[in-house]
Amino acid sequence: MKPRTKPLPCLFIVFLIVGLIMVPVPVRASEPLVIGILHSEVYTYANMMKNSFEMALETINKQGGIKGRPLKLAYANDEGKQKPGEKAVIDLIEKNGAVMLVGAYQSSNTIFMARMADKLDRPLLVCTAADDRITQRKWRNVYRLNPPAKGYSGGLEDFFLNKIKPKSLAIVYENSPYGTSGAMRMMWFCRGNDIDLRAIEPYHKERLQTGYFKRIVARLKEDPPDVIYMVSYLKDAALLVKNIREAGIASLLCGGAGGFTSQKFIASAGADANLILTATLWTPQLQYPGTQEYYDQYTRRYASPPDYHGAEAYSALMVAADVLRRSEAHSPASIRAALDQTDMMTPFGPVKFTAYEKFERQNSLPTQVLQIINGKFECVWPQQLATADFAAPPEWKAKE
Repeated sequence: MKPRTKPLPCLFIVFLIVGLIMVPVPVRASEPLVIGILHSEVYTYANMMKNSFEMALETINKQGGIKGRPLKLAYANDEGKQKPGEKAVIDLIEKNGAVMLVGAYQSSNTIFMARMADKLDRPLLVCTAADDRITQRKWRNVYRLNPPAKGYSGGLEDFFLNKIKPKSLAIVYENSPYGTSGAMRMMWFCRGNDIDLRAIEPYHKERLQTGYFKRIVARLKEDPPDVIYMVSYLKDAALLVKNIREAGIASLLCGGAGGFTSQKFIASAGADANLILTATLWTPQLQYPGTQEYYDQYTRRYASPPDYHGAEAYSALMVAADVLRRSEAHSPASIRAALDQTDMMTPFGPVKFTAYEKFERQNSLPTQVLQIINGKFECVWPQQLATADFAAPPEWKAKE
């Protein structure tokens, strides 16, 4: 009897099919690489940030994209709310194939979006949301370009101590995580420097009515401090200042960045904005490579000057492109490894993600002080960057 032969051809075909299934299909060099942008269309700075993302995208693709592949941006509107924000993260990853995420504006919403990005194992580079907790939660996928809220007032604190030496201060802030973090930082600064805290006034930005602010301002007028420090978004910043001016309070008014850095604040507040000080994260006077070029290009293209929100967005996308060029693959692990090794200069300043205090994967930058003089932002601190001298309001006497 002849021995039975094994069906070798059949087995060979099976192994060949299985092998073809398991071998990854190579990505065509012309296929775009997608970065997901978490975008908050409900906020004033949305257009400025989107314009800046698009400017950066144009530059990146002119330089050859990412290893020869064009970069593509996919936007998702988080609506400033938890559920839409979480859905935006999911959609960018699952529907658009984003290899990493960039953006995030409102702090309270970014907390939820960052948690979702970490859960889905997708690196997120935050470029605006400032709540301290965002980089304090042990989320390995969450990195931040901008300083945390704790660092926003650093330049203003230095200005206080070395220039005007206030003896008393009041704090008015909107009670979101961003406003609360900024207010807490200033409280600790006052207590650490023997500055009398005359009042601490939180407010709900949902109640933006003249009568609501009048009640807060009335309490400030009872015992006016040397300085009133305000942490507000754009719309409430203008209304709050208007009420303080109408009350005739002679305190020096200072903002904690946010709504006080926008040209739209000057337009909205009008003459009431004159001589107000504000902390800021960026000015075009900074001597970083590309800073003036970004500012000039944006102003020419959009007929309006950008503030730090635009510089953050532009620089964040430049960082993301650099990271993707250096990552061995575009897996979450390889992107994180490249983010960890980032050490570069951008128009927003140097970027290097480190751990300090309770923060992790956090960039650190100095801040500056602007003053609105004759309808224009001027840098008054630090002195080596100043474009104008500090102008004390006539009704306010600087402390010796």
